[in-house]
Amino acid sequence: MVCVSKFKPEADIMEAYNAGERNFGESRVQELLDKQHDLPDDIHWHFIGHLQTNKVKQIVPFVSLIHSVDSEHLLQKINDEAEKIGRRVDVLLEVHVAKEQTKTGFTEDELRDLFDKLTVYNSTPFFSALNNIRICGLMCMATNTDDQALIRQEFAHVRQLTDELFLNYREKANRHNTQQSPITLDEPILSMGMSEDYLIAIEEGSTMVRIGSDIFGERS
Repeated sequence: MVCVSKFKPEADIMEAYNAGERNFGESRVQELLDKQHDLPDDIHWHFIGHLQTNKVKQIVPFVSLIHSVDSEHLLQKINDEAEKIGRRVDVLLEVHVAKEQTKTGFTEDELRDLFDKLTVYNSTPFFSALNNIRICGLMCMATNTDDQALIRQEFAHVRQLTDELFLNYREKANRHNTQQSPITLDEPILSMGMSEDYLIAIEEGSTMVRIGSDIFGERS
């Protein structure tokens, strides 16, 4: 569980911290930097908002997981900044599954194209250049609707897509004995489900939920 602490004061985060929580999610870089500076060092910070490429270098030194990688350009930028400081950064690829066009993320076709570029037997320059990131799974946001059947359908679809992409990749990697891969060879993370729909998400295979208002109350 990631406690979504965006727009919440540090005192609220410390209350959750003292109750045993260590994973907190923020969506704005400056707010994350301020909190990371002030709060305990053993907090695992997750970046869950839209990340601008010109702000990547500010969070790469300490962020635990970036949930919202929505383009190849951003993926390359994170890798380049991580390489400069000798760090490998874990990321999730955001899938655009919701009906709202305002939401960001890769389409299914774009994801399949990306995985094709990163196939281990291909040894493409793109594959070789991504030594400082690890794609650990997928993230999605369901359509903002009261239609639970639609939400369930979207979550189930992303679970199926996750299994397809990462299982196929792992099988190819095992056949070719790759030593370091930009895509995890472990079970992938599937980050989906928030306060209003996390139970459905868990039933449909989510392995990571992002909970804000159910922990901290509604944001002003």
